[in-house]
Amino acid sequence: MRSPGRVSPVDDAAAYGGAAASASACSSARLSSVSECPPPPPPPPPRPRPPPPAVEALRIRLVSKGVILEVAEVERVRRECRVVGRILGGGGGEVAVEGKVEVEAIREAVEMMLEDADEAAAMRRLSRAGVARAIAVLEVSFSLMFDRGVTNCLKYLEAVPWSEPEEERIKSLLSQYPCNKTVSQDLLARLQPQEPSSSAELVVELMDSITKGTNNNARKDLRTLVDGILSRTSIYIKSDKELDMMNIYSICHTCLNCLVELFGEASDLGPSGQTTISVGKGPHERICKQVENLTWLLQILIDRQMGEEFVDLWASQNTLSTMHERFSPMVRYELSRISATIFIAMGSGKLHCTSTSRLGIFEAWFRPLLVDFGWLRRCPKGLNMATLEDGIGQALLTLTLKHQQVLFMEWFETFSGQGRECPNLMRAFQVWWRRSFVRSLGSSS
Repeated sequence: MRSPGRVSPVDDAAAYGGAAASASACSSARLSSVSECPPPPPPPPPRPRPPPPAVEALRIRLVSKGVILEVAEVERVRRECRVVGRILGGGGGEVAVEGKVEVEAIREAVEMMLEDADEAAAMRRLSRAGVARAIAVLEVSFSLMFDRGVTNCLKYLEAVPWSEPEEERIKSLLSQYPCNKTVSQDLLARLQPQEPSSSAELVVELMDSITKGTNNNARKDLRTLVDGILSRTSIYIKSDKELDMMNIYSICHTCLNCLVELFGEASDLGPSGQTTISVGKGPHERICKQVENLTWLLQILIDRQMGEEFVDLWASQNTLSTMHERFSPMVRYELSRISATIFIAMGSGKLHCTSTSRLGIFEAWFRPLLVDFGWLRRCPKGLNMATLEDGIGQALLTLTLKHQQVLFMEWFETFSGQGRECPNLMRAFQVWWRRSFVRSLGSSS
């Protein structure tokens, strides 16, 4: 009997020999089959992949900013923007934008191109952006030939207020780029008059309206406004000759006639035999109003070197100069305010009057001014008293020495009685004395 688990050596060898023979036979069979079979055909080459479809894209390059904006919807932009259509043709590409252009303005313009042609939506977009941004979008639309953007921006800007710098930018753009007059006519009507008109004629109308006004505070503010217009000649008035001197003097005559009538009415209402005439509050206010009108108009004429005729006009007011001494100082000193303005201008060389005119104004209004000087000092209403004293003295020294002597002696007598209630002309008096006597004595010796 064989023990379980043990294998006989004879049996193992026999088994190994049989297995080896069998393996050899199989190996021979496999080699034989490989050598006899033909090689398999090579695999076909892989098909080339189709190129990916070209993605059309528009790149807008802002040269000054170094920024590139990419837009995918090229066809839509090409239809709206003539510059893109002209440069890129049928495909994508890059458009360079020169100059100082805001990135947000480019973005607003492109987004407007991609929107439907809805004017109300465009107005809302521009309204949210504001006037400054709308002007920037207008500039971009002009440069890219985006007609719908130009139209929308012009319509928006026509309906909103601008600041002065914004106005200048709009003017610059409209002068730089051609624009459809049908689209821009409403905007242009805000920038330039459709019918030419004379600014000088309008200024005279404004002056006349102010002199006839009844609200004192409003008249004061409006005088300041007109003075500002006239003082900026290079902006508002092209040349001094544009102001019609005759029309201004016509207003002066009207104010003078009214002033004479007011003094005449007050004189008639005064009791007979009364040496000093007083007037009520109403007539006094009307007199003050006409004096303010005349001094204001006179200053305008002086500033524009047209005031010489006013000197003759004021010197010829014999009625007023005669009535002057009959009225109370509180009323009559208003007349001396006009005389003071003339003497200051003459003494500073702003009025170039003939010797006859200079003598005439002194003969008519020098004595009244000496009498009223104290009231002018107490109620100057803008007068510089030191300037007035110097102006009187300098103007007096332009007369002949003979006439200077008469007037200086009159001043000397008045000053000795009134003191500081009279102008101090001592400096001018010394000049006259030196010219009249010291030099002549020195030359004769």
